[in-house]
Amino acid sequence: MAKTKVLLVDDEKSFTNLLKLNLEETGRFDVRVENWPEDAYKAVREFRPDIVFLDIIMPRVPGGNVAAQIDGDPEIKDTPIVFLTAAVRKHQVEEAEGIICDHPCLAKPATVDEVIRMIDEHARKPA
Repeated sequence: MAKTKVLLVDDEKSFTNLLKLNLEETGRFDVRVENWPEDAYKAVREFRPDIVFLDIIMPRVPGGNVAAQIDGDPEIKDTPIVFLTAAVRKHQVEEAEGIICDHPCLAKPATVDEVIRMIDEHARKPA
């Protein structure tokens, strides 16, 4: 069975490294990490993830700009994106979707189980 390819984009290296380890430990996921938002678009084009988790608040390039770049590329525009961010609290996620987020949102801190649930709900199924 093919593993689900997950791209984590967040400037917090300790967060992405820990989440990567926890996801890969399940044996279900192939995870790539990008800690610089300006590298995320290229990573999506190269890695072709089944889902992208993208922080909103990052230095130099906001996550919304990265998402717009992905959404605007005909080759990768169907890549599911989930904003994983501290910009909203857990109780604000539903109202944030569609207002500040054009994609599903998951509030930090998120548990590994919450991240896996989002993968199961939103990721493309690997071939």
